[in-house]
Amino acid sequence: MSSNTADSSSSLLQALGHPLSDRRLQVLRALGECGSISQAARAVGVSYKAAWQAIDTLSNLAGVPVVQKSVGGAGGGGARLTEAGQELLRAAEALAQAKGAVMQQLQSRLPVQRLGIQTSMRNQWPCMVQQLAMSGPLAQVHLQGLHADVTVQARITAESAQLLGLHNGMQLLAMCKATAVEVTAATASLAQGNSWQGKIARITPGALGDEVAVQLSPGMQWVGFAAAHTGWRVGRRVQVHVPEAAVVLALEGGMLG
Repeated sequence: MSSNTADSSSSLLQALGHPLSDRRLQVLRALGECGSISQAARAVGVSYKAAWQAIDTLSNLAGVPVVQKSVGGAGGGGARLTEAGQELLRAAEALAQAKGAVMQQLQSRLPVQRLGIQTSMRNQWPCMVQQLAMSGPLAQVHLQGLHADVTVQARITAESAQLLGLHNGMQLLAMCKATAVEVTAATASLAQGNSWQGKIARITPGALGDEVAVQLSPGMQWVGFAAAHTGWRVGRRVQVHVPEAAVVLALEGGMLG
């Protein structure tokens, strides 16, 4: 087989994206079977917190909650898939079957490893490019959330904007590390740029900073950090700020900042 054929097959596999053995979907499948987030976490081999992260990410990407949690059951309450969660799993299975046939054909021509981007970024949400402004070596990208009435601004290099082929109306993923998200007490006015107010959904105290999940809307949640020992509780109104340069833009098969 020629090197050109090998490179072409590898590129095709990478463009197909992640295999649907994604652990986020595994958590969702296990939750549907056992009705417990903690049991689903154990079944998949992740922590309870990581299981919640998976659920939050899938809810952000879907634009609606994929899990509904009940309070007061054995072990602190149960959980069940919403109709959106069930539909997501059905779609994943159908997509896996379709991709499996194509992957098998490609792998019969070339032995390859699983390809695709894996990222540690906690915050991911689908957006559409509203406006693109070039200024020398930098590009300012104004984004509108697809499932939430939230606008986001990203500052990337002009080269990255060109390589991604950015244009108005283009859909992509915007991502940001939780450690780049600053959570502070709510104020009367918001700072310019990526600043929003929402309510605390979960909070995990830590010696170096409190990790805070903030619900901005039913279709958008941010995870960030506040100062240590805030003493805040779930339901408190807080403010979230994200530096424009911390927002990474991603297309299927690649991401650039």
